[in-house]
Amino acid sequence: MFNNLPILSLITFLPLVGAIALMFFARISKGEARTQLDKNAPMVALLVSVAVLILSLLMVWQFDATSAEFDFVEETAWLGGNIKYRMGVDGISVLFVVLTAFLTPLCILASRNSIKKNMVDYMVAFLVLETIMIGVFCALDLILFYLFFEAVLIPMFIIIGVWGGKDRVYASYKFFLYTLLGSVLMLAAVLWIYNLGGTTDIRALHKLEIPAGAQTWLWLAFFASFAVKMPMWPVHTWLPDAHVQAPTAGSVILAGILLKMGGYGFLRFSLPMFPDASVKFTPLIFALSVIAIIYTSLVAYRQKDMKKLIAYSSVAHMGFVTMGIFAINMQGLQGSIFQMISHGLVSGALFFCVGVIYDRMHTRDIEFYGGLVKSMPVYAFFLMLFTMANVGLPGTSGFVGEILTMVGAYKVNPWVAAGAALGMILSAVYALYLYRAVIFGEQTNEKLNDIQDLNRTEFIVLAPLAFFVILLGIYPSLVTDITEVSVENLIQNFNLRIGQGS
Repeated sequence: MFNNLPILSLITFLPLVGAIALMFFARISKGEARTQLDKNAPMVALLVSVAVLILSLLMVWQFDATSAEFDFVEETAWLGGNIKYRMGVDGISVLFVVLTAFLTPLCILASRNSIKKNMVDYMVAFLVLETIMIGVFCALDLILFYLFFEAVLIPMFIIIGVWGGKDRVYASYKFFLYTLLGSVLMLAAVLWIYNLGGTTDIRALHKLEIPAGAQTWLWLAFFASFAVKMPMWPVHTWLPDAHVQAPTAGSVILAGILLKMGGYGFLRFSLPMFPDASVKFTPLIFALSVIAIIYTSLVAYRQKDMKKLIAYSSVAHMGFVTMGIFAINMQGLQGSIFQMISHGLVSGALFFCVGVIYDRMHTRDIEFYGGLVKSMPVYAFFLMLFTMANVGLPGTSGFVGEILTMVGAYKVNPWVAAGAALGMILSAVYALYLYRAVIFGEQTNEKLNDIQDLNRTEFIVLAPLAFFVILLGIYPSLVTDITEVSVENLIQNFNLRIGQGS
């Protein structure tokens, strides 16, 4: 179907076209015309993002999951030399494109009533953000990947800084500076690799023999960027501030997509390009992962702000991802990819749920709420489902990713798996504490007597997330069948390349 159609470029840059169109009409519109454009901007952005989602689903339908080679490859001259515009997806990246395309229209739909100012500018920022995020997962050129990977900071910085809470400026600068600092080291590593290999083609770099000594420094440079982006403990402190201050849709994208870029970077670069260094630093990753899972779960339990609790929960769940990735076996890698997809759905849904009651009461203080099951039974059901998925209840997508990563880690080091298991218990403690306090706690605030249950828009946003959380929990092969061949190829090449740099 897509033999002569640059489907990846179309999926990537269609949102940018929509953003440019909105900016153009905003520039020429004044007075009443501008007011009308503000009202219509969410619908325009929604139509564009839905078109991207349809194209991404068609792409997955045509994707060849039986081959480990990159599919839908596009290549054309760009910066000269061997630096070219290269796009392509494999089993590891293709589902992240779909996840991005799936969450974006839900975010746009949820923002229609929650954003009160500069709606055109907000939708432009979101469409630009979608282009950049999809570009990260489609880039097959190291320079192109780096540009997308860093450019994602700009629209998210604007979204938090302009439409965030009262401390939005502090949170946006902290987010920007934390992630930018690690990226400077990554840029130096990228230039060194280009000088050594003479190409920025990621497929060729996966076969490049890099001396073991150089691998150590290059691995650390890439790690500095990926660890902050995930984020891993102890460079995670920007995340709770960013989540608390970001608008609801910003938090959803931050947790659902941006955090996955660090894990994707480990899978795409750290393991295949620096295998000796990856083996060398595996104990460090295991230690940081277990600390993240246990420590941030304990911190989450002590939070009074619902968004902060879920933000610390995200750090803990990313600990499972890094643990699974560096187990470097089929169960661990499959589990880490599945966990990232599942977390994108579950954490996004939890932030949507927080946004629902925040829009009504304008507070996220857990102690403010209680007894919502009486007046919001439908909301209580959805929050229960997503809470159970966050805990890892069998039958939900959260269980599959966590159990696979623990099985993978157990094969390498049983003590690491034991630490992760303790983290699962602690996740049940803070998640059930939140649910009990908000839904079944004593209703002491009279303002909650008249609170309204989910409206139609909110139901439309949460229902598809609930559907896929259950579907992937019952039928995980929807994900694992697509990723299996690419993961197996990654493991084989990794094992073959160990020791080549010595």
